[in-house]
Amino acid sequence: MAMRLAVLLIATGASVVNTSAADPSWTGWLGPNRDGHVTGFEAPGKWPTQLSRKWQVKVGTGYGSPLVHEGRVYQHGRLDGREVLTCVSLETGSQVWQAGDETPFKVGGGGEWHGKGPKSCPVMADGRIFTLSISGTLTARKITDGSRLWRRNYDKEFGKSHPYWGASSSPLVDGSRVIMRFGTDDAGVLVALDAVTGKEVWKLEGPGASYSSPLAVTLHGVRQIIDWNHDTIIGVQSATGKLLWRHPFPHVGHNQNMPTPTFHGDRILLGAENRGLHCLIPERSQTGWRISTGWMQKKIALDMSSAVHSGDLLYGMSHYQKGQLFAVNITNGNILWTSEGRQGQNATFLTTDGYVFVLLDNGRLKLLSSEGTNTEVLRSWKVADSPTWAPPVLLPDGLLIKDKETLNYLTF
Repeated sequence: MAMRLAVLLIATGASVVNTSAADPSWTGWLGPNRDGHVTGFEAPGKWPTQLSRKWQVKVGTGYGSPLVHEGRVYQHGRLDGREVLTCVSLETGSQVWQAGDETPFKVGGGGEWHGKGPKSCPVMADGRIFTLSISGTLTARKITDGSRLWRRNYDKEFGKSHPYWGASSSPLVDGSRVIMRFGTDDAGVLVALDAVTGKEVWKLEGPGASYSSPLAVTLHGVRQIIDWNHDTIIGVQSATGKLLWRHPFPHVGHNQNMPTPTFHGDRILLGAENRGLHCLIPERSQTGWRISTGWMQKKIALDMSSAVHSGDLLYGMSHYQKGQLFAVNITNGNILWTSEGRQGQNATFLTTDGYVFVLLDNGRLKLLSSEGTNTEVLRSWKVADSPTWAPPVLLPDGLLIKDKETLNYLTF
């Protein structure tokens, strides 16, 4: 059964990049399509009881996923007060280049144990890699040697370019544009920048920034950016920045807007801390757009972890029960499977045909089988001795796993 997981958002009709484990290229937050799905992966004849380490390299702290392209791995991290981008050989782990900047940052009260980032995942396109610092500065570099091409922030407009606990939204490339929301909790701007020059193509002023990441989809024939900000979730025409629709879904008290929405068919699945899981359906007519509600599931709620879809099932981690994995029927919102509670605070997901990989923040990787409406835990591997908040990358013979300070190539 072919799986399509969307820890971000993939829309019917959107252009799709073939992400093959046989020729790994992982170029952004949950892959080039922002859906976490890997095609062409061939499972081993027998899953091992433990994984083996091929290499390990120190890359610093941070929650960003490693990127893979043409035999190289790129990891954004913090080392000795600097945010650095490290490029290593996929085969050996040997360093090719490293580049970075001094990035001072004061962590908001209550978030100290998460560290000073970076918390955003880079994205690469057309020979460039774009990183967002925890302080909200977007930087473009050459993937060949790490030399800086341009950088941009909106400190002058808002006093700073990030919400309270620092910028964690991952920049998006759509066509020739890099798209990002800058700002504080109180005010912000959604901006499209020219990927080559860094100059503004368009901007849409409005609500403050959140911790969620934008998505590019084609919905009802219109290429648009889905942006869940501090107050609303909106659809914006990608080429022009025109606001198409909006739906109120505000940050409430200490309940943050953090997960990236999931798109399946014509539905947006949106989960939020202490606010359940919601199915929103954007509809287009001759008079404009409207948003209807398909269903709402109160028994589960997303905190920091983004949900993904595999076929007609939505996989995620509810923060209820101190962290509980779940599978939900996307059509009606019925809960079809749950794990035991106390799984942790965060989980990231990847899918391939018949399987779902779940990396928990406690250094444990779970392998689920997913066939039809059935879910079963096949393996549970200990892959790190320190916290694992960064999403993994699936390779033909194993995975890239980033723990607190190191990047590891583990094989099956």
